[in-house]
Amino acid sequence: MVVHPTPSSLDLSLVSLFAGWAMSGEIQRRLTADGLGGTRFNDGVVFQHVLAGPLSISTLAERMGVTQQAASKAVADLERRGLLRREPDPADARTRLLHLTETAERAVEAARKHRAALEKELITEFGAERVADAKALLAGIIGRYGDTEAIRGRRIRPPV
Repeated sequence: MVVHPTPSSLDLSLVSLFAGWAMSGEIQRRLTADGLGGTRFNDGVVFQHVLAGPLSISTLAERMGVTQQAASKAVADLERRGLLRREPDPADARTRLLHLTETAERAVEAARKHRAALEKELITEFGAERVADAKALLAGIIGRYGDTEAIRGRRIRPPV
């Protein structure tokens, strides 16, 4: 007999992972409905660094904790999809700085709006206390086993 697991029968690490995927998928569905389906969840990692101000690929790589080659590959993909553009650095014409395009800026704002709406929906369904407790528990787990500095710095955490 094959037993099919249910979310409540899984261990916390898997439930957390699948819940994150489910919420990310919902945000992506909403972005697609807004006409911004050309963006991906992982694009946001790069966007968050560029939002702070134009920067070079080498600075992006350093901040993300990846190689310059990995950052260059991500940037090339984002450029190809019309989400990033490179412009000469006014202080050093040899350096090109990354900027978000209008489409990327709209996607960032829409994703923020949808995440806030999703949280409000969860509060309506499950109650503010349960949502706050869930956030506190998950934040505590990240603090215990994770790397809160990676979150603050918006770095990519290497696979274990």
